Amino acid sequence: SEAENLAPLIRQIIALRLAAAEIIVVDDGSTDGSAEAAIAAGANVARHPYNIGNGAAIKTGIRTARGRLLVFMDGDGQHKPEDIPKLLAEADRYHMVVGARAKGSKLRLHRYAANALYNLLASYVTRFKVKDLTSGFRVLSRVDALRFIDLLPNTFSYPTTLTLAFLRSGLTVKYM
Repeated sequence: SEAENLAPLIRQIIALRLAAAEIIVVDDGSTDGSAEAAIAAGANVARHPYNIGNGAAIKTGIRTARGRLLVFMDGDGQHKPEDIPKLLAEADRYHMVVGARAKGSKLRLHRYAANALYNLLASYVTRFKVKDLTSGFRVLSRVDALRFIDLLPNTFSYPTTLTLAFLRSGLTVKYM
């Protein structure tokens, strides 16, 4: 479960010793003890009284954060904390840096096919090679996140909306 993954994930992020980093976990109405596990591991926790959705959790995280740069990542272990510095290293040159999932990652075949189709459509619409439209692992500035926050849906489709908003606004995006 996510609660079991959360504490080790937070400890791995803390071990990176990122300057002035705050770790914010948004508890979207969970009942599995993940909020308590996150607090015990050293994270700040923002809580929803009931489940509103993954995108809503991201928006709460954006509103709670105080840093200049924001790193979004899922708490289920699909993103590796040791990749955070690699994304941050490119954050001064691009408005958004996205950790694209490698081929053969934890996507089932039908989801992989759907993701490939979404990537093609987004690439066509934006005239930019979109490599992983739905990846939730990304770095962007708090200012840019706040600029688009009201466009973001409360569902899992927030990465798609965010990517399209950036590209259609003429902001730079890098996939790694």
